[in-house]
Amino acid sequence: MRLIFLGPPGAGKGTQAKLLTERYGIPQLSTGDMLRSAVAQGSEVGKRAKAVMDAGQLVSDEIVNEIVSDRIEAPDCAKGFILDGYPRTVPQAIALDRMLEQKGMKLDAVIELKVDEGALVRRMENRVAETVAAGGNVRSDDNPEAFRRRLEEYRAKTAPLSAHYAGTGQLKTVDGMADVDTVSAEIEKILA
Repeated sequence: MRLIFLGPPGAGKGTQAKLLTERYGIPQLSTGDMLRSAVAQGSEVGKRAKAVMDAGQLVSDEIVNEIVSDRIEAPDCAKGFILDGYPRTVPQAIALDRMLEQKGMKLDAVIELKVDEGALVRRMENRVAETVAAGGNVRSDDNPEAFRRRLEEYRAKTAPLSAHYAGTGQLKTVDGMADVDTVSAEIEKILA
């Protein structure tokens, strides 16, 4: 099972991907997690990614495509994977299509979580408050100004993916404003 989750930052893609990972035993491939790992390791690509992420912007297609191509060849992806936060642009989607074709793979579904942006800002503020209360570290891009820039970037570059995948017949939409269990149930119906 090879899936893509679409939706703006904070829509719940990561939460739903983790639930499916547990249920189906396939890895969640979060480019955000992979990029943060590269940043933490201090690799050259990590240093470039850090500068971009600290500015509240999205990392370049070149960097992300390279990371994803390598990652989907890993042994734990043999049964499938869930892409969370990738592709972010139509050019990345086209690159992914080529990548998968060259590797003899195909997508099984593209699921978009539809959400209200005003509610997303409130979710982000709550997530930051909960993280701080739990003694955790807050991401450098988890502040209202950076989050609004991420939403603007999403609308400009990522939202067009809906039309791209609708055109392929792969796009399914779910109300991401519902509670976690309801969203999960809707996703399970799509996958059944």
